[in-house]
Amino acid sequence: MKAYEIMNILFSMADMSGFENTCDTLKCGQADKEVKKAAVTMFPTVEVIKQAQDWGADLLVVHEPLYYNHMDKHSDDPVEIKKRELLESTDMTVYRYHDHPHIARPDMISVGMFEAIGLDGEYEYEADGLVRYHLKNEITPRELAAHMEEKLNIKHLRIAGSIDTPCKVLSGKFGSPGGVGRELRNDKSEIMLIGEVCEWADCEYARDAAQLGFKKAIIAMGHIPSERDGMKYIAGVLKEKCPDLTVKYFESGEVFQYT
Repeated sequence: MKAYEIMNILFSMADMSGFENTCDTLKCGQADKEVKKAAVTMFPTVEVIKQAQDWGADLLVVHEPLYYNHMDKHSDDPVEIKKRELLESTDMTVYRYHDHPHIARPDMISVGMFEAIGLDGEYEYEADGLVRYHLKNEITPRELAAHMEEKLNIKHLRIAGSIDTPCKVLSGKFGSPGGVGRELRNDKSEIMLIGEVCEWADCEYARDAAQLGFKKAIIAMGHIPSERDGMKYIAGVLKEKCPDLTVKYFESGEVFQYT
């Protein structure tokens, strides 16, 4: 199959009517490249690019930008120039797949994340793409964080708010989301699972709410840990939709290192 044919299959999974100026475009290489091996990743780091090339990938599907801005606008920054040279030397075709999975109903990243967390419950989908997950059994934010650290291999979960209060509703705001404060103030909201978080506003609200007796908590996961199982899920979807393709997920790893 051609690279653009594969991407059109993925793009068809979301209704983009009314959505303009998507970042989900060809970033490098040829749209009509014949693809036998497709690599999928969260962040297209230098190491991921090299690993995908060594594996023999014809197509690299990425969730986040290559050049540190949402629309991947090029500049003459020396790091960007070196990265572009590396990409162009690989002969891989690179597409971004960010807006479509988030606009799909349900949000494909959220579905992959909740499946990976692996607790029994039922989904509730909001019109703005928010996914709430109503647990079958109560769990405290502290217990949930310990469970997620083990299940998702996350090293730096942080909790703000009512850490030891049993809860049943998880609100997924993965990645670098908007609308955190709005969902935090929603009566349905109990535990919010967030990638990147604003500490001075959202976390302080959760802390004050807990000290005033409200059932409110935030679990800050970090950007990559909060979405990578969503992209692993998409790698599985791609294999299901294109069974003749060889598909492999490449782990970009967390951006922070620890002492």
